[in-house]
Amino acid sequence: MATQKLYAGAKLREMRTRFGLTQKDFAAKLGVSLPYLNQMENNNRPVSTTVVLALAQEFGMDVTELSTGDSERLVSDMREALADPVFADATPPLADLRLAASNAPALARAFLALHRSYRQTHERLASLDEALGREDARLEASPWEEVRDFFHYCDNYIDAVDRAAENFANQGTGPGRIGETAQSVLERMGITIELSDIAPLRQFDAEAGLLRLSTRASPETRLFQTLLQVALLRQDKLLEATLDFARFRSDEARAIAKIGLANYFAGAALMPYGAFLEAAQTHRHDLEVLGARFGASIEQVAHRLSTLQRPGAKGIPFFFARVDQAGTITKRHSATRLQFARFGGACPLWNVHRAFETPGRFLRQLAETPDGVRYVNLARDVSKPGGSFGAPVRRYAIALGCEVRHADALVYADTLDVTNAEAFEPIGISCRICERKTCHQRSVPPLERRLSIDANRRGVLPYEVN
Repeated sequence: MATQKLYAGAKLREMRTRFGLTQKDFAAKLGVSLPYLNQMENNNRPVSTTVVLALAQEFGMDVTELSTGDSERLVSDMREALADPVFADATPPLADLRLAASNAPALARAFLALHRSYRQTHERLASLDEALGREDARLEASPWEEVRDFFHYCDNYIDAVDRAAENFANQGTGPGRIGETAQSVLERMGITIELSDIAPLRQFDAEAGLLRLSTRASPETRLFQTLLQVALLRQDKLLEATLDFARFRSDEARAIAKIGLANYFAGAALMPYGAFLEAAQTHRHDLEVLGARFGASIEQVAHRLSTLQRPGAKGIPFFFARVDQAGTITKRHSATRLQFARFGGACPLWNVHRAFETPGRFLRQLAETPDGVRYVNLARDVSKPGGSFGAPVRRYAIALGCEVRHADALVYADTLDVTNAEAFEPIGISCRICERKTCHQRSVPPLERRLSIDANRRGVLPYEVN
């Protein structure tokens, strides 16, 4: 079998810039000629084995980063954007998208930002009551989507915040004592924690020095909210510096991102990187065991597993998503090659949708995407009661999965026949960019295929995909 050539020009340029090296100096450290480096940086030549070894030895680089990162996500995101009917007559081939993602990632992101602006403009025009009824109506990118993309393209791993949280956790008296550490820190700041029968999960009064936590919330949620408040008070400079680096386009996006970073700190402090990674590997990623070990909820554990992407100490690359009852993905992250739909619902064949039918149970699924990659998928419903009679219950389903090559490290893969090709269900990303011809759940035709319509013949679909 022929070895796939590795092209990583953008990664090489990024590394050279990060170390402040000229092409000449960088070439010398890698042991190659200047023209050869120039060709690699422009993806005219693949990265050689000699260069890969030099990157690891000279710069301590995790060489797996060369074949992962933004490129695959950018290709997937562009394909989804180009599935918009507005591009029906001008769809570039997949090879061109890969070249753009590898050689001009900034241009690719600019295209995605432009398409988001177009979609939002179209949506506002379709909702005249909103556009005409508000004086402050603006046609700009959604702050929420901007923040979501920030975490998405950081691989959902923020190194400085993660390490700060781990250092904070290590100040404690031992495993499972992070709550005592957080309470002690707040007390030294003159802040009192009070449990109250209130609707908000957390309410902080800076003037009174009072942090009120709702007794209606679970103990795991109250602990998480305590750590979140610690992040906002003790790590403000770090959070603000990270926000400065991100350069958000609006104050709203910056404010949302700050809460996101505080949430990140809370999760990383509750489940510190080194200890959590070791426990995950020891217990074969059993969510319930890890939840009990670190005092975290199933959702918190699943989300944390998807962030274990520290260079030099990476965990299994997982994807994580949370889906509401309408099928809308409300949280998403993928460290795998599987990318989620940004401009539509999730594939209906994905087992996450069936989790609502079996509350309190883990559902397992062997699945294969159209690109031939196979996954072990896990899904479970998550209910969040309102805490009082008549209060609305929020219901979600969470999904966690990884490529099948990691099955031996998952307790959930036990008894699954991962060697049987027939055991893998065909799933996709979204119908417009899924090339499967006979899917019985297809809602719209695939963008890049021609259709045949025969009025005298009807199969599963009212057309045939060529």
